[in-house]
Amino acid sequence: GLYVVDQVLKLMAKKHIHVVDANVLIMGLTFKENCPDLRNTRVVDLVQEFQGFNCNVDVYDPWVSKDEAVHEYNIKPIDKPIKSKYDAILLAVAHDEFKALTTEQIRVFGRDNHVLYDIKYLLKAEESDGRL
Repeated sequence: GLYVVDQVLKLMAKKHIHVVDANVLIMGLTFKENCPDLRNTRVVDLVQEFQGFNCNVDVYDPWVSKDEAVHEYNIKPIDKPIKSKYDAILLAVAHDEFKALTTEQIRVFGRDNHVLYDIKYLLKAEESDGRL
């Protein structure tokens, strides 16, 4: 988690995006794709690391039980991402719902100047700003 957050923060700095109070969207919370299982998910580490840098983190995952996410990790997933809100967008779980989106459909959630980081290689290398 720390490595990924470090990479995203470096990309944000290169684009002159202020980290403190930045809005971050993490797409996916479950342990693996197309499954509601939250046990052993490492996405929680990403959320905590970004919050440690005073970022505002939204987690979007159509597969999770919101009640379970709050109970297990004190994370309240959002119903849907907000257009033009985010300074950084991370693709953290390869759900089919996310695979079906085009790069443009994902980037619409970002501000004019944002970072798109692809942890799961859902996009072609040239379509994201960084990948794991």
